[in-house]
Amino acid sequence: MKAALVTGGRGFVGAWLCRALLERGIAAVSLDRRTPRERPSTLDLIGIEGEVAEEAGSLLDRGLLDQVLAEHDVDTVFHLAAETIVGTVRDDPAAAFDTNVRGTWTVLEAARARGVERVVFASSDKAYGAHDELPYREDFALRPTAPYEASKAAADLIARSYWPSYGLPVAVTRFANIYGGGDLNFSRLVPEASCAAIDGRAPVLRSDGSPIRDLLYVEDAAAAYLAIADSLGRDDVRGEAFNAGGERPYSVLEIVAAITRIAGTGVEPDVRGSGSPDGEIDRQYVDASKLRERCGWEPAVGLEEGLGRALDWYSAHPEVRPPVSL
Repeated sequence: MKAALVTGGRGFVGAWLCRALLERGIAAVSLDRRTPRERPSTLDLIGIEGEVAEEAGSLLDRGLLDQVLAEHDVDTVFHLAAETIVGTVRDDPAAAFDTNVRGTWTVLEAARARGVERVVFASSDKAYGAHDELPYREDFALRPTAPYEASKAAADLIARSYWPSYGLPVAVTRFANIYGGGDLNFSRLVPEASCAAIDGRAPVLRSDGSPIRDLLYVEDAAAAYLAIADSLGRDDVRGEAFNAGGERPYSVLEIVAAITRIAGTGVEPDVRGSGSPDGEIDRQYVDASKLRERCGWEPAVGLEEGLGRALDWYSAHPEVRPPVSL
């Protein structure tokens, strides 16, 4: 890899992936709908904004995509940009399908026309839908029942079709819940619970704490993207889907208890739900053995260490934490 385009590069996971690329001496290009003047960028917050070539615009703008790939001589595409908030997708599914589905095939068509050497598309473990048998394996059926899940499942199928149909070296990722410093979406569990614990307030739970989740530390996720990209010269990787997770599921209450214990503030959660929140899957975790066997990846950061790193990061960045109500 010489130059990589990361769609959604100003966001949480995209920024950490850009950092991992730069650490390997690979030129990183971000395409994001947000401009540098709009809200804090994780690129800036982790100290690499000046090292990444930034382009602003829509995934649906094919002309812009063609221009970016050509001007930066991109040989690798990591397509992470999407509408990821379950509630937002539920409220306006048509707009989300435009971004998540049409945006994906627009990126793929631009990559195919340019002849890029590899494409890694970020699907989601949510594409599996609910299954009685766990953990999810890549040969499980995709059974979405909510708009967000459906958008990721549709884009997943479209992306994987580009290897057998067009010879575009592409692989799909179905990662678990990614967490770590720089996540500014405080509707998510780890950012909300971390900031609450630091500020001495009760973390808000939209469930009753019983849902089961699989957590993947963000730097492990970036390493997984790179491991897949590095392996896309092989036929047992092209056109394939790969799971990645923390290799052990935890209940929401266990995760919150770990955060408050590490923070040492002793706050108790504010439980506002019963069961799982509307539109979310109750039990999710993945089997990552395929990724380990074919691409040589395994998580390096355990939950306690990862949560500690996240707490340290939010402690060091009070400017991004939600205001504390008096």
